[in-house]
Amino acid sequence: MNQTDLQQQILMADPNLGNILSKLHTKLNQKTEAPRDLGLLLTSHILQKPKTWVLAHPEFTPDADQVAQLDKLVNRLQAGEPLPYLLKSWEFYGIKFLVTPDVLIPRPETEMLVETAIAWLQSHPQKRLAADVGTGSGCIAVALAKNVPDIKVFACDRHLKALNIAQRNAHTHDLDKRLFFTNADLIQPFSGQFDLICANLPYIPTQNITEVNTFSHEPSHALDGGADGLQLIRQLLKQMPTRIASSGMILMEIEAGAGKTSLALAKAAFPKASVHLKKDLAERDRLIMIQT
Repeated sequence: MNQTDLQQQILMADPNLGNILSKLHTKLNQKTEAPRDLGLLLTSHILQKPKTWVLAHPEFTPDADQVAQLDKLVNRLQAGEPLPYLLKSWEFYGIKFLVTPDVLIPRPETEMLVETAIAWLQSHPQKRLAADVGTGSGCIAVALAKNVPDIKVFACDRHLKALNIAQRNAHTHDLDKRLFFTNADLIQPFSGQFDLICANLPYIPTQNITEVNTFSHEPSHALDGGADGLQLIRQLLKQMPTRIASSGMILMEIEAGAGKTSLALAKAAFPKASVHLKKDLAERDRLIMIQT
């Protein structure tokens, strides 16, 4: 079935939603999992209607332009383009974010960093100044600010296009007065000290990037952590001793295979701190925790 076949089939038949969803299921079933749910999601996106509305109105007939848009999305999806980029949004920690190819798609594993940070902040009510290093879409900074109403977060990224997306996400969630964005390489340009520093830096070893199923679409600079995946993590660890306050917390997401090395680097950078390695739900090394 080529790019126009689906569109032609829909328009030649009765082009109502019931027929469209049936045709989508047939086409998507060839290459994707959960084709029925995916077809419903794409249709909902094009019509700008809730999925429940789409299901409740099988007799509704979209116009030809909407059918053409849907056909285009399906073909882009089957060509390997990630669904979040097609939808231009993705949910992270229960919050909807704008995402474009200028930023990494927020991952479920990063929610553990946010959850850990929020728990620490709730148990330390006097600690309300945070930094988000390598903010990307701003998902960590926004999630912290949404869940801790009196926190201030200074977020930085060295890529201006990513910062623009992060700022738009902050504005969407009415957080402009508590989130501050800076074009900076890691945390060195900031003055003063932070109570909490969060970092989800690129940590995939260069030679392993092609194993990431979305690598050809996501920005490589947001994935590539250098030869062993720890290039930027090493740099940040050197900068942080003068940027973290006494009795502060540092949380760094890491690549699952770099746990022991990352732990050793953290202990060397903070010999007097309490340093721990936390595993994710799949029992993989995922988070370095440094309590100063």
